[in-house]
Amino acid sequence: MTTATARLLPRARRFLRRRTRVLLLLAGWSLLESAHTFLGGYGLAKALDQGFLAGHTGVGLAWLGVTALAVVVGGLAGRGVFRGLADLVEPLRDSLIRQVVSRSLTQAVAHPARAADSAVVSRLTNQTEIARDSFAGLVLVARSFVFTAAGAVLGLLSLAPQLLLIVVPPLVAGLLLFLATLRPMAARQRAFLQADEDLSTQFGAVAEGLRDVVACGAQQQTAARAYGLIEDEARAARQLARWAAVRCLALGLAGQLPILLLLVSAPWLLRQGLTPGVVLGALAYLTQSLLPALHTLMNALGSAGTRLVVVLDRLTAGPDSGPGPDPDPESTTVPHPKTTIAPDPETTIAPDPESTIAPDPTTPQDPAPLVPVPPGGPGVHLRAVTFAYGPAAQPVLDDLDLTVEPGEHLVVVGPSGIGKSTLTALVAGLLEPGHGEIRVAGRPVRARSGPDPSLLRVLIPQQAYVFSGTLRENLLYLCPDGASTSALEASSDAVGLDPLVRRLGGFDAPLDPGVLSQGERQLIALGRAHLSPAPLVLLDEATCHLDPAAEMRAERAFAERPGTLIVVAHRITSARRADRILVLDGVRATCGTHDELLERSALYRDLAGSWQPDALPAPEAPECAERISAKSRYLS
Repeated sequence: MTTATARLLPRARRFLRRRTRVLLLLAGWSLLESAHTFLGGYGLAKALDQGFLAGHTGVGLAWLGVTALAVVVGGLAGRGVFRGLADLVEPLRDSLIRQVVSRSLTQAVAHPARAADSAVVSRLTNQTEIARDSFAGLVLVARSFVFTAAGAVLGLLSLAPQLLLIVVPPLVAGLLLFLATLRPMAARQRAFLQADEDLSTQFGAVAEGLRDVVACGAQQQTAARAYGLIEDEARAARQLARWAAVRCLALGLAGQLPILLLLVSAPWLLRQGLTPGVVLGALAYLTQSLLPALHTLMNALGSAGTRLVVVLDRLTAGPDSGPGPDPDPESTTVPHPKTTIAPDPETTIAPDPESTIAPDPTTPQDPAPLVPVPPGGPGVHLRAVTFAYGPAAQPVLDDLDLTVEPGEHLVVVGPSGIGKSTLTALVAGLLEPGHGEIRVAGRPVRARSGPDPSLLRVLIPQQAYVFSGTLRENLLYLCPDGASTSALEASSDAVGLDPLVRRLGGFDAPLDPGVLSQGERQLIALGRAHLSPAPLVLLDEATCHLDPAAEMRAERAFAERPGTLIVVAHRITSARRADRILVLDGVRATCGTHDELLERSALYRDLAGSWQPDALPAPEAPECAERISAKSRYLS
């Protein structure tokens, strides 16, 4: 808190110095508004002593009239106060928004491959409004307290100086207790905001990788991580509430004790020569002016003040300043290296990158299938499968029959939107057909009992998911029993990951997903799938960001890997490397070899004939569709 305050004070002084005219105007209206404070107690005392108690009713009514007129004038002056407040507050909000946007754009330019920081949404919406409202409330309350306190103290001195001996000590004691709570409350406020940003970041990461989470069977771990962050935010809110209770104690000490002492000491004050009007005037100063202003100030400093310092510190801190760097959307989701979740023997789930670190990678143990399947891999059987995205929608797949033999390499081609990704999602169990049956290794793909499906199949989509940690952890998180370094090296060499491993500094080098290209992410995801024990691999355009040579190497690695392989292709060369090809054309599905389909499928002949290898763009193009000619975009 001290560091943040010290860093913010120079900026605050510059901000206020540039608005001296606005501050002077605000002070003038505040002085006029608080004129009734002095007359509130002084006029009441004179109305009693010189008017009603002395038998001069007219004099008493005159003093009360003057006091009432001062209240009316103060109310009219309030309009000017709020106009000046707007001239001070709105520029602060505009400045904060400009800084947040400028900072985000600077980071985006400096790291174009880095994923967008989802916490910036919280800063632009919630936190800037917190800063605006907190600053407005603090200015409004602070200037009111200053002028109200000045008027009340001046009034008490004008009535009887000894009144200050009764009023000031409990006020000071309560204020000191209150000040002691400011720093802990600021720390708890900071923790609450950090928890709110972590939760927002986690939800953004889960939304982006939801398909991967489901495909890897990591729903429970991901949900546990989200629930943990929700509990962290609730815990921070409860701690903040406890310190707020201490602040309420300070308010009671400063607000109620002075009134009690004044009432108890009233007989002694009267014996000292004070008149009843003076005692009643002092009570009016306490109950109507000083104590309400003090309560409001303490509430504002305790809530709006601490929120304002914390939020301004987060909004104005540069990327390398402040208490620490801004949370990375992906790095904040990796736990301590020793954090593990014990598997449930009834519902074993593949380790999740955000909650489980793979077993000791030095264990000399190669991955082995955990689900009994035929030696060549699992067979895939679709019987009369129909699927549509909605009750009234046209079926994407209609009465489809398909058999993929154990160990077979099948490639799926067809126009964009024809149902290729839908087919892989159905085989992976992410979607459920409206009609028909899907079996993998003889078992229903969405069976509620038995081994976890993630141990039987792995789906790699076009947008590869990579998490912060080490490269070894990324490659091993689909290996429940770990894998030896030699197995890591073999899979990396097979899919063409070796150059990236060397550039990063080895398998144990820290990995920052934000600086990786799409092609590099795909290579890591391919290495992860190749190393996994799953005997069924589904590649849904998982090589679209690789150049043709790298794609050929990766697909050849999976073709030589034991097991069954289904590939959604975006290049006709991928189809020619397959055992069989499934052509989806929206009317029917045709399956066969390359030569057979050239005779039987007009669509496939059109796609194969339009392929132009020498027209390929450079590797790592941002969009897969840019790699192929206009007609062959049907395959994307």
